[in-house]
Amino acid sequence: MQEIGTVISTKDTPSSTLFHFVIKESGKKIPVHKTQFVQVKTVEGTLIARVADIVKTNRYFMNPEAVKEYESSGGMSFSFPIERWEFLVAEAVPLGVYVDGTDKRVTFPPSPGDRVEIADSKILSKFLGFDEKGLKIGSIPFHGIDVKLNLTRVFQKHCSILASTGFGKSYLMSVIIEEILDRDEDLGKPGIVVIDPHGEYVGFAEDENYVNSTRVFSKGNITIGTPNLSASMICEFIPFITSVQRREMARIISQLKKEKPDFCLKDLIAAVELSDIKPVTKVPLISWLTELDLTGIFGRVDNPSIDELVNMGQLSVLDLSDFINLQTKQIIVTYFARKLFEARRAEKIPPFILVIEEAHNFAPEIAPKEASISKGIIETIAREGRKFNASLVLISQRPIKLSTTALSQCNSNFFLRIINPYDIDHITKSCE
Repeated sequence: MQEIGTVISTKDTPSSTLFHFVIKESGKKIPVHKTQFVQVKTVEGTLIARVADIVKTNRYFMNPEAVKEYESSGGMSFSFPIERWEFLVAEAVPLGVYVDGTDKRVTFPPSPGDRVEIADSKILSKFLGFDEKGLKIGSIPFHGIDVKLNLTRVFQKHCSILASTGFGKSYLMSVIIEEILDRDEDLGKPGIVVIDPHGEYVGFAEDENYVNSTRVFSKGNITIGTPNLSASMICEFIPFITSVQRREMARIISQLKKEKPDFCLKDLIAAVELSDIKPVTKVPLISWLTELDLTGIFGRVDNPSIDELVNMGQLSVLDLSDFINLQTKQIIVTYFARKLFEARRAEKIPPFILVIEEAHNFAPEIAPKEASISKGIIETIAREGRKFNASLVLISQRPIKLSTTALSQCNSNFFLRIINPYDIDHITKSCE
């Protein structure tokens, strides 16, 4: 391997958490870069470290007064061999020790005088857990190593993609989707369902490479089948409903299903109006049901059906970009997320990945009931989904507004550029 330096002794290093090394001269070629990975042979095995910073120093320029004086009289280079005394010192942070095909924590520091090398590509790939048959999402700068992540390890215990606006969250997710759709059948291709508030994923249906494996459902062909709703499900859509109203509605729905199995929401409203429910209970219930009907998303059958929504190797996009009202969007997410989870739990559909863009709008940390309709089912999938191979991907530019309960269940996290210090603090607390 390419030797690039020697470990040196400073006041506090080398230690098990930090060491410095003098970089070996390499002519005009830059021997090592900041963020690059290096290795050191130690008594524990091959120590892998990351270069945190590089400092260039020259003792002839350490005294400001002397530099000023000599520069005013022709320059330091005319009086001293300054080039011979210029050198580079790198600061490196140990990440772990690779030994016998496994990695472990660093418990003993390298020694002063130990040789530092550029990390071996094969060792580095194994150390970082890359999978040759995994999802390629990029490469490691300066090493030429493809970043290939094991699909099961990334998604089995849920995943988050967090970054400020404009720093590539949706692009990264699109790359991951492409990798899944391009996989060989024998490697496993779970179904993918994307909650798309801004229509960013509909382009897959126009790409000749993915048109046959993509289905897009937009306003006009997204409906919730009223006969499939129970009283408890309707109560999720009406946060302020009382226990009495719920009981009366359950009775009416049960009767409607016997008399008219394909009833619609208007039929339910009419049945409530004709019932003998007390006015104090009936009037607000009719008002709330009428508001639901005015959303235009309730019909006699589900569209898409769960069988249409999830198939192995299929991308399904619920395009919500033409829906203006957030509450309407949350109702759609609540219904289909619950149907997906229940169907997967009963093994009626194959394993799936549910991707939720703008997740802070659908699972807010703090919000009134009417603005957090879909929060409950998202948190349920986050807590229980992994047991049934129902995976969740939460994408957000405002992590501080995202449910801590849901975010804390994401064991795989992609952190791109995050600027807001409150978001950073929230991520730290959620991912401890």
